[in-house]
Amino acid sequence: MAEVAAVLLPGEAEALVQALRSGPLRNTGDRGWLRQHEAIEKLNMQAILSASSGQEQLLIELLVNYAKIPTLIEELISVEIWKHKVFPVLCQLEDFKPKSTFPIYLVLYHEASIVNLLETVFFHKEICESAEDTILDLIDYSYRKLTLLAAWSTNREFPTHEKLVPEDLTNASSMQELQKQAEMMEFKISLRALSVLRFITDQVDSLPLSALTRMLNTHNVPCLLIELLEHCPWSCCEAGKLKKFENGMWHVVPPEDHVKMTKLDGQVWIALYNLLLSPECQRKYNLDGFNKSQLLKLRAFLTDVLIDQLPNLVEMQRFLSHLAVTEPVPPKKDLILEQVPVIRDRIIRENSGKWQAIAKHQVKHMFSPSEDELKDLACRWAQTYNLDVMEALVPEKPKCGLCGSEATKRCSRCQNEWYCKRECQVQHWQKHKKACNLMADALKKIKEDLKVQP
Repeated sequence: MAEVAAVLLPGEAEALVQALRSGPLRNTGDRGWLRQHEAIEKLNMQAILSASSGQEQLLIELLVNYAKIPTLIEELISVEIWKHKVFPVLCQLEDFKPKSTFPIYLVLYHEASIVNLLETVFFHKEICESAEDTILDLIDYSYRKLTLLAAWSTNREFPTHEKLVPEDLTNASSMQELQKQAEMMEFKISLRALSVLRFITDQVDSLPLSALTRMLNTHNVPCLLIELLEHCPWSCCEAGKLKKFENGMWHVVPPEDHVKMTKLDGQVWIALYNLLLSPECQRKYNLDGFNKSQLLKLRAFLTDVLIDQLPNLVEMQRFLSHLAVTEPVPPKKDLILEQVPVIRDRIIRENSGKWQAIAKHQVKHMFSPSEDELKDLACRWAQTYNLDVMEALVPEKPKCGLCGSEATKRCSRCQNEWYCKRECQVQHWQKHKKACNLMADALKKIKEDLKVQP
């Protein structure tokens, strides 16, 4: 692990953090934007590897000292707006027939990259505090994602497998497939946002009063979390088998583990614990008849098996027992000048009425690359996603690109696809061929560049 953990040298990490900037929505996908995407991906990988070895303090200090958490939050919300306002317009343009959907995929993937980085670093109190006023924007962002999770019914068909690189990199007819991939990523992003929100609740004692008001009264986050526990979108039944979403993919759960708490279940319970048992939160939360009835639903979930896995929930159980037999005191109303999030409203206001113009500009200048530009883009992607590093980040063994079974054989040309047996590779070749050629050329160029370096 020590060898892989050096994705970035300290000086490289500092340069990348220092260079992070917020840019106009119109420039999403241009060369400067792509360079920043690569930087965020490298920082993201470094953060995960450093956290796994307990050596993340350098990156935390850099993000705090250079005040870059607000920048990351603004970038996160900007790409979210692009996805909901510009991407649908772009998909409907009749004259847009791209040679490759890969550049658009990178923009869609950018949101996942940023939220992954924030999830990793927001575990630390100083990161949360360094967000300053933009913590309100991040709370609203997380709330939107959790609302989306709650809206999904439990019988929805969620993605069972997602590649790091889309299969049809060079297929101009793959816009519909790209839209499906955007939906796949939305699910994973929403689950990451749940973890981010939980880490924010860890710091309720040091959050601004406006942040608490936003979570407790404006959005009523406790009731939203209870709804997530009831519908549990990261759990579903398929062909009579229970499946749960963990470590980025769906797993069949053996009968003996059906009552075992997942990490996502734990995030919800810890967030509820933080919000309901904090004295400051209890003072501000309006425990009216509706909220009280919703909270008391938790008693049915607090079984001995659950409490054995998360012993602190005994205090939650006592709180709910007391709540059931008492009339809560109305919350004390503070006379304060409440702050509101501004990033999303500002970006939408600046670009209102311009969505089609932005889409047409980006189609012409960013999303219609030449063959050479596409190869260069694939080359930069391959350089960013060092294969050894990616394997260190993946918690599970690779899956076959055709049947989804556990795979042990990697495509020798592109080094990006896996198969369980030769027959699967042969059957999958026509679909994999274009992506394979593109990535193989990129890897070849990287090796040639390395040979000529002094």
